[in-house]
Amino acid sequence: MDPLWISVIGFFMGFGFGVGCALAVMYSIYTGGYRKALEDSLREEKSERYLQLLPKARKKLAKEQDASHGPGVH
Repeated sequence: MDPLWISVIGFFMGFGFGVGCALAVMYSIYTGGYRKALEDSLREEKSERYLQLLPKARKKLAKEQDASHGPGVH
C-alpha cells in the first residue's frame, strides 16, 4: 500500500476518533451537570446558588411562555 494512502487513512481515522472522543467527553459533562442540577433541586435544604438562580429561571420561563402565546392570543 502506498504511504500516501496510509497517511490519508491515518489522518481520517485520527480525526474521526478525535472528534468522537471530544463529543463523548462533552456529552458526559453535560449529563453530569444535568444530573447534579436534579439532585440539587430535590434536596430539602437548597444551596445558595440554587436560591440565587431560581428567580431568574422563573422569570425566563414566564417570558418564554408569554412569547409562545404570541401577540393577541390568550
